[in-house]
Amino acid sequence: MLRLGFPVLGVSDVPRATVFWTSALNLVATDEWASGRWRTLEHTDGSGRALALMYSESPPEPYPRLHLDLLVDTTEEQEAEVARLRRLGASEVAWDHYPANPDFVVLADPDGNRFCVVDLSRAPSGG
Repeated sequence: MLRLGFPVLGVSDVPRATVFWTSALNLVATDEWASGRWRTLEHTDGSGRALALMYSESPPEPYPRLHLDLLVDTTEEQEAEVARLRRLGASEVAWDHYPANPDFVVLADPDGNRFCVVDLSRAPSGG
């Protein structure tokens, strides 16, 4: 039976990306398939894989069709997490596709991969 695994991000610097994403999402790097071209990250509670990082020479997409949404429950938490992620090396993206009163902030990791921090208290679905 086919199963969905975990997201894989293409990065130009696997060690740098490992530091960023383990700190950003409270994950741990595993030795599973670890190399200079691949790193698997898992949840600290041992519940399994969460994300993988794969060396890539292609540049990140400015408007990716697939991206990560990182979720928070309040506007205050969103502001605090965006600030924390920026301190870790993320950059805020000048996103020209924001709707009026967006519930998300678009950031880029140190490799330029775009992701969103979504405030569920303001999301269209109501969380």
